[in-house]
Amino acid sequence: MPLVRVALVCPYSLSLPGGVQGQVLALGRALRAVGHGVRVLGPADGPPPDVGVTTLGQSIPTAVNGSVAPIAPDPACVLRTLHVLRDGDFDVLHLHEPLSPGPTLTSLVMGACPIVGTFHAAGGTGAYRFLRPLARWLAQRITVRAAVSEDARAMAERNIGGTYEVLHNGIELEWIGKAEPWPTSGPTVLFCSRHESRKGLDVLLDAMAHLGPDVRLWVASDGPETVRLRAATAGDRRIEWLGRIDDDEKVRRLRGADVVCAPSLHGESFGIVLLEAMAARTPVVASDIAGYRQVADDGRSALLVPPGNAAALAEALGGVLREPARARSLVAAGEARAEELAMDRLAARYVELYERAADRRPTGRVGPTAGLTGAG
Repeated sequence: MPLVRVALVCPYSLSLPGGVQGQVLALGRALRAVGHGVRVLGPADGPPPDVGVTTLGQSIPTAVNGSVAPIAPDPACVLRTLHVLRDGDFDVLHLHEPLSPGPTLTSLVMGACPIVGTFHAAGGTGAYRFLRPLARWLAQRITVRAAVSEDARAMAERNIGGTYEVLHNGIELEWIGKAEPWPTSGPTVLFCSRHESRKGLDVLLDAMAHLGPDVRLWVASDGPETVRLRAATAGDRRIEWLGRIDDDEKVRRLRGADVVCAPSLHGESFGIVLLEAMAARTPVVASDIAGYRQVADDGRSALLVPPGNAAALAEALGGVLREPARARSLVAAGEARAEELAMDRLAARYVELYERAADRRPTGRVGPTAGLTGAG
């Protein structure tokens, strides 16, 4: 199709780390690199994190599906979203988590051009449990539907029906591969995820007790369990609590670590951190859960262990750290897997969906669109 003008709409704060936010920003960069006109819309709790970003106000931390989502459902964000839709002259709206309160839901109801919706969540029903009839009705506004994994597809199908293209998340290979590794002073494990119970950080901390005194652990990010877990490990000098780190430091840490550990217990639709580690040419040890099996083959591109089993986690981590040949084999297979899921390939797939959406008109209009004709 000709070059497209697309609005990538994210429900979560673009200035905070998160899998959905990272995918939206990276997809915008990949589309712009081949000449498409892209505007990223979403809440932000700081300055715009990238070029081509329009911020729509600050977020409000909200409990969702066992996590805390930084969304912006307030009237001020709604009004800003409407203003951008009116003036943006977009060919397509690409809504990530289309039914999330805030700018995506506003765009779903009020947008006046074709809509591509990408569903990321898996492992729960969230608001669907209470709002399923309304969600099914609203979802009729989506022209073309996508999901980032089979689990995300199954969850959306179960709750709102419809058919979905499964387009796995992508990775910016060149940016990650060129990062300068962060220096270490010994064998180092990296954990890089929010500190909440489903992410399994407490399991990794228990596993550290089975690893040697020379093994270090970098713990990035923070969350509701940070204070408790830091207090429980206060005497262990092998553990370095990094707090929130920016994307550049994150990539350098991924490159510098000897192994990346993702011990989540449940609720992961894909596992982008595994893919980032593979692109960084770092071995991966992770929980054997459905979302991570979308990314990794156990024993080939990663070692997968039973979730919640600290002893098995320690054995797998120790094996990677002690056996260079195993680590090299994991790296080689992981790098090949990352190349399969390069962001430029994902962007090309989405352009195909935009073309398909542009050839159809949205169905089931549920909201007024007067005054929004400039949006598409």
